[in-house]
Amino acid sequence: MSTAVQIEQDPPNPPRRGLRKGLYLIPSVFTAANIGMGFFAVMSSLRAFQLLAGPTPDFDAAAIRFDHAAIAIGFAVLFDMLDGRIARMTKTTTEIGIQLDSIADVVTFGLAPAVLAYVWGYGASLTEGTNLHQLSWFISFMYLMCGAFRLARFNVQASRPRIVAAGTIKVDKKSFVGLPIPVAGGLIAAIVHFKPTPLIGYGPEKARIYSVLLMLLVGLLSLMMVSTLRFSSFKTVGTGSRSMRTIILVLAVGGLIVLYSQYVLLGLVLAYIFHGFITRLISVFWRKSETEATIEPNPVSRPSSH
Repeated sequence: MSTAVQIEQDPPNPPRRGLRKGLYLIPSVFTAANIGMGFFAVMSSLRAFQLLAGPTPDFDAAAIRFDHAAIAIGFAVLFDMLDGRIARMTKTTTEIGIQLDSIADVVTFGLAPAVLAYVWGYGASLTEGTNLHQLSWFISFMYLMCGAFRLARFNVQASRPRIVAAGTIKVDKKSFVGLPIPVAGGLIAAIVHFKPTPLIGYGPEKARIYSVLLMLLVGLLSLMMVSTLRFSSFKTVGTGSRSMRTIILVLAVGGLIVLYSQYVLLGLVLAYIFHGFITRLISVFWRKSETEATIEPNPVSRPSSH
């Protein structure tokens, strides 16, 4: 009677298991860089505010600090775009990564632009204690709150996709509901990068006018973030057969940003925002024309003859 000898072996590890684990860290590294840029932007803005608070304000040194803060927010926009795209490409999206990304956006595109708009604009230009100065505090706070609400609404919509009439789950990946908070913070940063000299450097009268206009802009951005306007997400760009054209276009835009960053960045952000308004107007008129086409004229009733 022969006995079968069974050799127990440890199950082999999946191929490149360590590499697969390492892929999960890549999006988190970009998210951490996003938070780092936001922290740098806040600290640079506060340092510039100190340079303006002395008996002899140093406008040139403050302008350099403000420009650095704006550039940091611009890099954060790039990191925010890369972490989500890399996570989708490598299929390493995790729940903790989604939540961490939202927290990073609150810091970098909510708090940092609110502080930057205050210290570069109306904080140093308006007299402290006046009603207008207190209103500027409120507007900066509302910008931060609307940005946080915008991110919370996005997370809820992503975790609870709507059910269409046929009963299937549908997730809208082509558009965002409300202005994305990176775009709102990017516009404030682009304006500061375009003219980094603080508003108080233009004189008291002009600084007051510019401060009111900046407050209106920040308030408008706050409303747009919590609105129902739809803005393209560009998540599907570069994934089809025209990916090579997309790469060439991105390289061309990147070259223009390096050469003419003050003009190109501001133009790109404004074009994206106006794109949302134009799309909304087109959809409204399109629905109106479709509604009028489907309504048939009522037949004219004639009195019956006896």
